[in-house]
Amino acid sequence: MSPHVPDGQVDLFGPVSGQLPGHPTGEPAEPGDAPSPSAVLAELAAWAEAGWLRALDLSLARLLVQQCPDASAHLALAAALLAHNEGRGHTCLPLDEWLASVDEAAAPTAPGGSHARPLTEPWLDGPADAQAALARQLRALGTDPGEWRAALLCSGAVAAAGEIVATGLASPLILSGSRLYLRRHFRDEQAVAQAVVGRAAAAMPVAEGAPQAQPHAGTEPPDAAQVRLWLDRLFGGPPAPDRFDWQRSACAIALRGRLALITGGPGTGKTYTVARLLALVMAVHPQPQALRIALAAPTGKAAARLKQSIDSALQQLAAALPGALDWGLLQQRLSQSLTLHKLLGARPDTRRFGRDARHPLEVDLLVVDEASMVHLEMMAALLAALPPASRLVLLGDKDQLASVEAGAVLGDLCVDAAAGGYDEDTAAWIQACVGQALPQPFRCGQPGPLAQQTVMLRESRRFEGPIGALALAVNAGDVTAARRLLGLGVPAPADDGSLRAPTGVTPAAVCDLAVHGRAGNDASATGFVNYLRLLREGAPRRADGPSPDGVRAVLQAFERCRVLCAVREGEWGVAGLNAAIERQLRQQGWIARQGEWYEGRPVMVTRNDPALGVFNGDIGLALRGPAQPGGAQGAGGPLRVWFLDGEQPRSVLASRLAAVETAYAMTVHKSQGSEFEHTVLVLPPHANPVLTRELVYTGITRARRAFTLVAPEPAVFDLALQRRTRRASGLPDLLAAGA
Repeated sequence: MSPHVPDGQVDLFGPVSGQLPGHPTGEPAEPGDAPSPSAVLAELAAWAEAGWLRALDLSLARLLVQQCPDASAHLALAAALLAHNEGRGHTCLPLDEWLASVDEAAAPTAPGGSHARPLTEPWLDGPADAQAALARQLRALGTDPGEWRAALLCSGAVAAAGEIVATGLASPLILSGSRLYLRRHFRDEQAVAQAVVGRAAAAMPVAEGAPQAQPHAGTEPPDAAQVRLWLDRLFGGPPAPDRFDWQRSACAIALRGRLALITGGPGTGKTYTVARLLALVMAVHPQPQALRIALAAPTGKAAARLKQSIDSALQQLAAALPGALDWGLLQQRLSQSLTLHKLLGARPDTRRFGRDARHPLEVDLLVVDEASMVHLEMMAALLAALPPASRLVLLGDKDQLASVEAGAVLGDLCVDAAAGGYDEDTAAWIQACVGQALPQPFRCGQPGPLAQQTVMLRESRRFEGPIGALALAVNAGDVTAARRLLGLGVPAPADDGSLRAPTGVTPAAVCDLAVHGRAGNDASATGFVNYLRLLREGAPRRADGPSPDGVRAVLQAFERCRVLCAVREGEWGVAGLNAAIERQLRQQGWIARQGEWYEGRPVMVTRNDPALGVFNGDIGLALRGPAQPGGAQGAGGPLRVWFLDGEQPRSVLASRLAAVETAYAMTVHKSQGSEFEHTVLVLPPHANPVLTRELVYTGITRARRAFTLVAPEPAVFDLALQRRTRRASGLPDLLAAGA
């Protein structure tokens, strides 16, 4: 939807300068070998009825055919598939690749029968019959990419990218090379590429009179000797001689440009590193008292975790280096961590933000955590609102799931992060600041500017045990090693009991595991009855309402365990398991016997509501307030939903929260930015396009101490590890061209 369109109305394109000429399709085209637009629309309607397409996909195709006098059958089919794949996270439809897939054999069906989804990601949802139907339509229209491009450009709904850039002409769809875009995605992709390339090559201002290091591509970093002195202090001494220190290197690289990308898996110390970077920036800044710093993340939970992690790291630094910096001033600069929506000033019922290029953020340094969750449109808005002279640091795990919305920006930016690709100037700067020579394998003869501002942290300090080994095996697609670690079909190695993959599990058994925890392991204390027991014992209550300490204790007890699902619907999905867990808790007397709202109900916000200060993905608990005068004895006051923002809980009347859902179970996507002592990952019994290596990896890495895999059909687990998420995008090519 474009900024001026309220929620509930459809605008896939973005703002337009004019309307398409109205023109109904009228009579079908003369019969011939190729199908007419009306015939293709009829076929698309049948696909939507079968559940292979969304109603929205069909609506777009119908709208364009009705509005464009020269619309062809090619436009109808391409528009529907473009919208369909936009809904699955792709920013474009790569025509050449799409058309080349016609001659591929239909993908085999997975265990579970003829209605299971194909093992390879299809262009169209549905079983093998869906893929065959799409292939027939493509063959009928022809598979020559040149003919398709000509037909689309003559349709009246599609403009060539060069024409758009040169004239500013508005068209619903844009064709850039062989990639077909919705206009707003084309616009956002261009804006992100331009901003990223510009920031990667730009210089930062330096204190007047400070010694200069050799500039890189116009960059003027602070004095390297000063940086090295502070890095040694902040990291507790010189680096170990037998191990290259990527964390220090990340700090050094972030200092000399307006963009820094720091990626790495769980436990590699991303927030540990950025806490020291913040202290380093203040230490070398000419006017630290004027330094403006902001912390942000895509979700409320991720923002709270970022603030907690940095606060903890800075407290340790202040204790180790008293008086070295004005630690109080730094803490003051980091008084809060916001969601990106709140940072940018999201406006109700629009896609617009209060902060943009005309009303930029008042910030010198912005740190964004969990950047893998930032979708293309949000990244474009963020970069537009960031002042040119400010510094942006993006933190995230490039191997995690991308956003549920279109785009995989961090993955596109960090596609070559593992290789390094540093030039000689960067290698010299790192050595001067860190005191170590960059290993030869990470040097490259012809790198780009983005590589010089990207660092991958490679050593996990948290996941050194079985959970870490499993995450590495899954990320590498090593099915044999992953099965061995979990004991799936082969004897499991001796471990500390942190990994389990029970066989023959039913949905009822998953509910029992979630409610009571794992037997025979100290992770049993992570069952949901533990936070409900605190409620029963009156932990959060006092005469004038819930106490902050009590609320915090109950919220933290709830956050110790979570059921993560790959799918939403069905008995193995979020909806089914939430209902089943709730039913079991009612039967056992832990929650109220009836009613949607009850004390102890965990909820997830599903839509941004800036007026209430709640945003999509925020998790809270419903707690009873103090009794109202004149109320029934023992009834208590109205329910309020409490959220934990950093260390300070806050609440909203439950009656004011219209867009929430129960959250004993949640999707893996929604869990990003969170960690739980015990994570239960539930896979469905049949293969599904959402089941990928990245999904399993993300689910595993949400666990701190214990991980349980629930896979009714173990072969589905194997298939997931063999499939990688790949989102169609033109951003990598734009970045390479910009370099």
